[in-house]
Amino acid sequence: MALAAGLAGTLALTGCSSDSGSGSGDGSASPGASASGTAGTGGDSASPSTATSKLEGSWVATTGGKAVALVITGKQAGLFTTGGTVCTGTAGDEAGMRMIHLKCTDGNKDRTTGMVDSVNSTTLKVTWSGNLGKESYTKAEGGQLPSGLPTASLGS
Repeated sequence: MALAAGLAGTLALTGCSSDSGSGSGDGSASPGASASGTAGTGGDSASPSTATSKLEGSWVATTGGKAVALVITGKQAGLFTTGGTVCTGTAGDEAGMRMIHLKCTDGNKDRTTGMVDSVNSTTLKVTWSGNLGKESYTKAEGGQLPSGLPTASLGS
């Protein structure tokens, strides 16, 4: 139950920030999730283009006994773990591949660059550079955790 509340809070956080660089009016016509950091990719030439509609959404995983929520809206991405890691960045098509670039506020580098191996309406598979490797996410519809997610061991 606490995990569901945390995910709902995470989803609310990503939808409530302002995007000062968008130039749009009140933002009510767009999802409006804004990353407060940069991807740290070294310049605009490496910035991914807008993510495809399949990549957008709220994705959850359980990795190392912790819940992981990855939220992608447009080309903005945010990642949150139950351990307190908060990351922001970009997601989208880059050099013919779907890529995710994140920078974490606590300096964690487990998920700084990820290549999307596959994505469909229910599953997102990402290979992260570094020690973490492959991670599989399940789509969370309407802020609800997907059924069958192994959360019993996460505690409250």
